[in-house]
Amino acid sequence: MSVPAMPSGSAAPPGQPRKAATAAWIGSALEYYDFFIYGSAAALIFPEVFFDESDPATATLLSLATFGVAYAARPVGALVLGHFGDKLGRKKIMVFTLMLMGLSTFLIGCLPTRDQVGGLAPVLLVLCRVLQGISAAGEQASANSMTLEHAPPDRRGFFTSFTLSGTQGGQLLATLVFIPVAAMPEDQLLSWGWRLPFWLSVAVAVVGWVIRRKLDETPAFAQQAAEDGVARMPLVVLLREHWADVLRVIAGALVASVSTIFTVWALAYATSDAVGMSRTAMLWVGALANVVALAAIPLWATLSDRIGRRPVFLIGAAGSAVTMFLYLWAVSTGSYPLTLLTGIVCFGVVYSAANGVWPAFYGEMFTTRVRLSGVAVGTQIGFAAAGFAVTFAAQIAGPGGDDWSAVALFTAALCVPPVIAAVSARETHRVPTESLGERAGLGAAQPEKVTA
Repeated sequence: MSVPAMPSGSAAPPGQPRKAATAAWIGSALEYYDFFIYGSAAALIFPEVFFDESDPATATLLSLATFGVAYAARPVGALVLGHFGDKLGRKKIMVFTLMLMGLSTFLIGCLPTRDQVGGLAPVLLVLCRVLQGISAAGEQASANSMTLEHAPPDRRGFFTSFTLSGTQGGQLLATLVFIPVAAMPEDQLLSWGWRLPFWLSVAVAVVGWVIRRKLDETPAFAQQAAEDGVARMPLVVLLREHWADVLRVIAGALVASVSTIFTVWALAYATSDAVGMSRTAMLWVGALANVVALAAIPLWATLSDRIGRRPVFLIGAAGSAVTMFLYLWAVSTGSYPLTLLTGIVCFGVVYSAANGVWPAFYGEMFTTRVRLSGVAVGTQIGFAAAGFAVTFAAQIAGPGGDDWSAVALFTAALCVPPVIAAVSARETHRVPTESLGERAGLGAAQPEKVTA
């Protein structure tokens, strides 16, 4: 293995923090465009295309379950990609995850339907979804580590937030692409129209590769590799020295349930016969909420650079439990203006507090030699539970799929562990980058070296 050496105490070259943040934003936006178009398709299209032999309620439940499959694959991807990210560097993983996501998403657009190949169709769909999950497992952790380790110490919250605002940008792009697709005539939509957003992943992969291949490795990782070497088994070091923080990240990551319930279950519920809102109108709710989130995320992150990560994260986690209840109630009334307003407040403003600060909050819990592994493993186990929250919500909603209050209470319960995790965590916004993750008696511990 070869890692460029860097003098002790070196900082990122001028302009590199912004370059890293831009690469994280654009790469995450392009990658999560792929990931989120699947969520829209799973709620609106796939029940009829891949599960059309089932009754509508069962078809929707099965389709939403395939959305959760990628989250089940994420912990496995996190173990593998986290290991190699802490041994080989952040840049290599960022490029690999983008290419894998682009390929798997393009293949979804090429799949035969159930009418064409029967039960093989949903099997192939699940396989492609697993590849998407593996890719996503390493994407945010590698981009997050890259931006945090390039950022000035007093602005780590701001710069790392670009990873999540990029994710919101990808979700916005996916929604805007699906709006004209969802408005197509039914026969065209179900025969070939739904494939178009997935085929665009070819452009996603090409643009992302051009951007990320020019990015430098982080000074922190290069210095760690040059001076102390990298751990032969980063996961062993992680679980031996940082197990409590891994548990905190797992618990904190459950706040992502707010996103999956908002993006997938609420969309399916609002466009069902029980409520009767149009697909296009509800897609605009998500689009406008994401526009607001694009502005709110860096503002919340900047606030965390001043007052700390914990209070901002707590605002997002506890506030989301309340505002999701209001949002689902608004949907149940059938009032579109009320649904739009509460959707923007819940997802665009309040949830953005937790979403914007967690990249710095989680990343600062770990040392450089296990940071990517720690963030990847912790978040992806938590995100796996969040992904299947959609499936549980579909069951909790009852046979008619209209018990919104039960889903709201379920979502609020999933916000409790993130609150506990934040309350029990250390405040790290003023800790120097080179001292992050150190403990009394462990800060001077040296990892096993891997020779170049």
